[in-house]
Amino acid sequence: MKKFTIALGQINPVVGDIAGNAEKILGAIRSAKASGAALVVLPELALTGYPPEDLLLNSGF
Repeated sequence: MKKFTIALGQINPVVGDIAGNAEKILGAIRSAKASGAALVVLPELALTGYPPEDLLLNSGF
């Protein structure tokens, strides 16, 4: 049977900090890859932080 490794990326996203959250996501992916993972599962809305509703209603965002 072929082995398929899945990693869970537990990050602490900050609402609205897309660049910072992207760095956290990429770090989790790099770490998972170094551990031999073929798939990385991240939290819902990891990129934007949760909840993004207030930011999406802001025309300056």
